[in-house]
Amino acid sequence: MVVKETQNEKIGKRASLAATVGTVIEFYDFFLYATAAAIIFPHIFFPESSTYLGTLQSFGTLAIGFLARPFGAIIFGHLGDRIGRKSTLVYTILLMGISSFAIGLLPSYEIIGVWAPTLLIFLRFVQGVGVGGEWGGSILLSMEWGKKKNQALKGSWPQMGVAIGLLLASLVFSLVTYISGDGLYTWGWRIPFLLSALLLVIAYVIRIKIPETPKFETALSKSTISRYPIFEVLKKHPKEVILTAFIRMSENGPFYVYTVLMMNYALENFQFNKQSLLNINSFASIFMIFSIPLFGYLADRYGIKRIYLLGVFITFLWAIPYIILVDSGNYLIILSATLIAMIPHSMQVGPQGAFVANNFPTHLRYSGVSLGSQIGAILSGGIAPLICTILLHEIGSIYAISGYIILTAIITFSAALILKDSNEKGDIKFSDNEKLIKA
Repeated sequence: MVVKETQNEKIGKRASLAATVGTVIEFYDFFLYATAAAIIFPHIFFPESSTYLGTLQSFGTLAIGFLARPFGAIIFGHLGDRIGRKSTLVYTILLMGISSFAIGLLPSYEIIGVWAPTLLIFLRFVQGVGVGGEWGGSILLSMEWGKKKNQALKGSWPQMGVAIGLLLASLVFSLVTYISGDGLYTWGWRIPFLLSALLLVIAYVIRIKIPETPKFETALSKSTISRYPIFEVLKKHPKEVILTAFIRMSENGPFYVYTVLMMNYALENFQFNKQSLLNINSFASIFMIFSIPLFGYLADRYGIKRIYLLGVFITFLWAIPYIILVDSGNYLIILSATLIAMIPHSMQVGPQGAFVANNFPTHLRYSGVSLGSQIGAILSGGIAPLICTILLHEIGSIYAISGYIILTAIITFSAALILKDSNEKGDIKFSDNEKLIKA
């Protein structure tokens, strides 16, 4: 029994690694697009538009990826609850990697006209479908191999992968910007997207070797697999799906303000070069790599809901000071403001996976977590730069962005108060699972 438990712990560590590495690759591709949408795509795919309209159109294509996420949640949530977490996550990584590689091959507007942005939108939609099935599955792949006492920490590892993906995207784009120089807008920007093919192979090899999670194997052995998990989770757990969507708003929306919108705003309003702005995201990513698992650990120790609510409350308090500091136009102050903003962000991201996953039974968990979280990504997430760009243009004040951040915090705080902080809702206890894990 001791030998089996030791072997299971080793497999669990490999599963967490596989979930994290896959998430790194998926979100490398996703943040790569976000970075390009802020500083490259307005010139490449919308050159005939004004600065404002070109930015709006570029951020619009960014938002398309988020509109596509629920479709991915439905498709891959269904597969994840029927054929397993591991197999489904292999499909998501393939879809994301291939679509990102294809973006790197797209001709510009000057070569094929309107077909260029049209194909860009299509590939962005495909990216969104892939990510829609990735987030929930990677959380479960890691968390369902863990023990109840460290579930928030285990669920935080794939979340840390999101930060590593942002760091990798920022570093690669920064390096390419430096190397390509004047060629950035012709060939340089393509290199990071083409590198997706190599990263895809690495993630595929790691994920394909991981066995299915013990919780899913238990559900399978007990014949509790749902025939139509999406319909069942909407019928039996509609409140949990809605609350999961609202839970993500103050984490997801402000994050894209900090890392995407403000990069575009600073580029247009202050005397910063692209390299220095990319470095801000790099430093923020490094900070999150350490802070996300830290707050996952603290959530296991002091309470998942308690840490989450505290993070939302600090986001609320930081909304106005953050904008004041950014509007100073001082590079070091903007960098400091961004790093501080990552503290409450990490306080939510760290325990988030366990917080939402434990509100769904095992046989519906992939569908429930994925659908709820990706609806939340639409409500905030990628549309945040688009909404805030419109607010800046129409209201004419950067402080309108503070209002947006405050609104998301109020909604999330209310939802977090209602959502149960449970770890055994309709679920199998870990001790029962461990008896069924095959060596």
